[in-house]
Amino acid sequence: MKSRTLITGGIAALGVALGSYALFRSHGASSAAAEQSDALQGPRITVQVGELRRMTLHRYVNGYGVVEPAPATPQRPAAAASVAAPVSGVVTQVAVAAGERVKRGQLLVELNSSTMTERYAAQEVARLKRLYAEHNASLKALQSAEAQRALLRVTAPLSGTVVSVNVKPGTAVDASTVLTEVIDVDRLVVRTDIPEAAASQLAPGEPLQVLGARPISTTLAYVSPTVSANDGTVMAWGSLPRNSGLRPGQYVHLRIVTATEPDALAAPTESVISNVVGSRSVLSIVRGSEAIRVPVEAGLREHGWVAVTGQGLEAGTRVVTVGAYGLPDRTAIEIVDPSRGRAAPSPSMDVQKQ
Repeated sequence: MKSRTLITGGIAALGVALGSYALFRSHGASSAAAEQSDALQGPRITVQVGELRRMTLHRYVNGYGVVEPAPATPQRPAAAASVAAPVSGVVTQVAVAAGERVKRGQLLVELNSSTMTERYAAQEVARLKRLYAEHNASLKALQSAEAQRALLRVTAPLSGTVVSVNVKPGTAVDASTVLTEVIDVDRLVVRTDIPEAAASQLAPGEPLQVLGARPISTTLAYVSPTVSANDGTVMAWGSLPRNSGLRPGQYVHLRIVTATEPDALAAPTESVISNVVGSRSVLSIVRGSEAIRVPVEAGLREHGWVAVTGQGLEAGTRVVTVGAYGLPDRTAIEIVDPSRGRAAPSPSMDVQKQ
């Protein structure tokens, strides 16, 4: 009987001891959880966030250019001509006015030379034609008379618009006098001089955009292989479409697309922080209520966005924008909605899994 009593007492004592230990463990776990909760609820850094997006980004060379008539190419003559007097003499007739459209070969100006009038030259050509038809004059004599008359009849070397007339009847001229200027306004180019450092990126065929109220798109047709010794620039030009609305001599703002990255994963520019130690950059992505730093490679930049590549990144990933600079890894954050001026609720799930 006494032995049973001792056993019962021992069991009771053991139960009390086990209960005390369990209570102690429970209290310790609760304290650790409370400490962790207090740590998470401690000071947080206020930030703003954005999202990664898919888009097409470009790299540009920007500059200014001037609209000019198209230069001569192996396929076509120049689109402008300054028409000079072929011989010394006196202007007898001006057959066109500034702003008038003319066809190639159309009469512009008539002259009398010091040795022959245009009227006499015309009569001589008519006489030799008659004699040649009767086999009483040589073809060479007829061709010489026609050449003499052609020197006194200045015609348009191309179809286009007369942009200036510099003489009037009675004006004395010589072989250096420019009588008129003709431009084919349907064949214009925009010419630009690009600094040598940026010109290395240029190549014919690259998209060229003339900026303005009505942007114009074309392609780069020519890039000079030489650098100007005067200002260290490289000349380039692109053809303008017909009816571009631009005029010769007009200055324009332009840009040349030297690289395109379609369907790039792009981050807001302010979210990409350059590493002061090297060339690598970092993003701070939002995971729960923390900001996790992720190394990235930065690419093309355009309109406030920069192409990024990095492990585990995808469109829709939330990243810290305002407040990202100097933000340590795994920092507790509080997201502020700038449109409302107050903290936004923390997400219940990770936006980006690592």
